[in-house]
Amino acid sequence: MTRGRSSGGILLDANLLVLLVAGATDRSLVGKHKRLRDYHVKDYDLLVSMLNPYDHVLVTPNVLTEASNLASQHGDPERSRILGALRTVIREGKEVVVSSRTASDNAAFPKLGLTDAALLEVVSAETPLLTVDLQLYLAACKKGEEAAVNFRHYQFPDL
Repeated sequence: MTRGRSSGGILLDANLLVLLVAGATDRSLVGKHKRLRDYHVKDYDLLVSMLNPYDHVLVTPNVLTEASNLASQHGDPERSRILGALRTVIREGKEVVVSSRTASDNAAFPKLGLTDAALLEVVSAETPLLTVDLQLYLAACKKGEEAAVNFRHYQFPDL
């Protein structure tokens, strides 16, 4: 990423939030968790390094709910530990609330759904989105070139 030190935050999509909390719980869960089978420990490390320039992770209630549901798709005792790490993100991150009515009025809602439409309501160059979702990335880029970062571009730089 070409951005310098930020005094703000960065939005994460639900998939990357699951990667963050699972990796923070136990790096060996990356690749083993049902929702993280396409990831490796180096992807977790990459994510952490991409988040380092930012003061905090920004999340919406919709992203938190989706990430909680996705993260829960793993057996105990790890599931409880992963949700504990999610609790830490909730406490330390900044929650940005977008009403469902506002999100459902977003033009992308019929195609991307409520969670992504809510993200699109708050994404900007000052509040960028880090995502693995191509359709969400493309929609966010309509708000400006600096409004979104596609994690896959860094995960697979040669593609």
